[in-house]
Amino acid sequence: MAGALFALSSAPAQSAGGPPLTLYNAQHVALAKEWIEGFTRETGIAVTVRNGDDTELGNQILQEGQNSPADVFLTENSPAMALVDNAGLFRPLPADILNQVEPGFRPSSGRWVGIAARSTVFVYDKRKFDPGTLPRSIMDLEQPAWRSRWAASPSGADFQAIVSAMLELKGSAVTLAWLKGMKANFSAYRGNGNVLKAVNAGQVEGGIIYHYYWFVDQAKTAENSGNTALHYFRHQDPGAFVSLSGGGVLASSKQPDKALALVKWISGKGGQTVLKTGTSYEYAVGVGAASNPKLVPLAELDAPNVDPSKLNSKQVTDLMTQAGLL
Repeated sequence: MAGALFALSSAPAQSAGGPPLTLYNAQHVALAKEWIEGFTRETGIAVTVRNGDDTELGNQILQEGQNSPADVFLTENSPAMALVDNAGLFRPLPADILNQVEPGFRPSSGRWVGIAARSTVFVYDKRKFDPGTLPRSIMDLEQPAWRSRWAASPSGADFQAIVSAMLELKGSAVTLAWLKGMKANFSAYRGNGNVLKAVNAGQVEGGIIYHYYWFVDQAKTAENSGNTALHYFRHQDPGAFVSLSGGGVLASSKQPDKALALVKWISGKGGQTVLKTGTSYEYAVGVGAASNPKLVPLAELDAPNVDPSKLNSKQVTDLMTQAGLL
């Protein structure tokens, strides 16, 4: 779906006056569709969507600069938001939007806001592990004892966000050493879903993914997760990192009021209820908002405190390239 441009809403483009909003969407297409359809039903504002991944769309906005046709940018992970924010391309958000979201799920800059979250987990083959032999920390996975025993998707924005958190928490020297150990130990797959499938099929003992891939499969047939379980690192470990999905309004938007309304709706009651009742199994981050009851509560994850505005995607890709992972 990368790069596709299409209208998700069925409302007439002129129903709320003016042309439809243009959304650059790096969130999952199905979740974005639920959000946009709910927003359009309530407001009459039509939205045209261009889908892509975090890095692709973030870099596209940088290239387009003040001439970007995008009104709103949504991501799966926060490094792409920080990339656009650091380039000065977001409009500051008003307090009534920022205050809808828990303080830990919005950046210090105040120019974008959290809209959903996902937890880092170690998915493992239940046939090969008992709880006493699971890694205590994600940092353990660079050790020789874990050679040829785990998998990840290093080319994806999901995994690179996890490395961004490690970089912020541990520094570049420790992160580079870990990445070099990873290179020697792990098996590469393309996408978290394929990591989950490989563990389930017994191709590898465990893997680093985000939690919701497992929950989504379990809610269907469990054909790709039936042999697996999730291990949460907790203890403020880098492996307990909770990645924040973000939403921001472009400073160049010609329809800022409507664009702000969209971000307010997604980060507010309407959008956060979709996370509770829908099929995405991502965490709600709104003040007082409840997540899907099947999920381990956010408060129990004991995630490390990381300011999402400080996550550095460029330095991460440089380190991963240096380690031979990209």
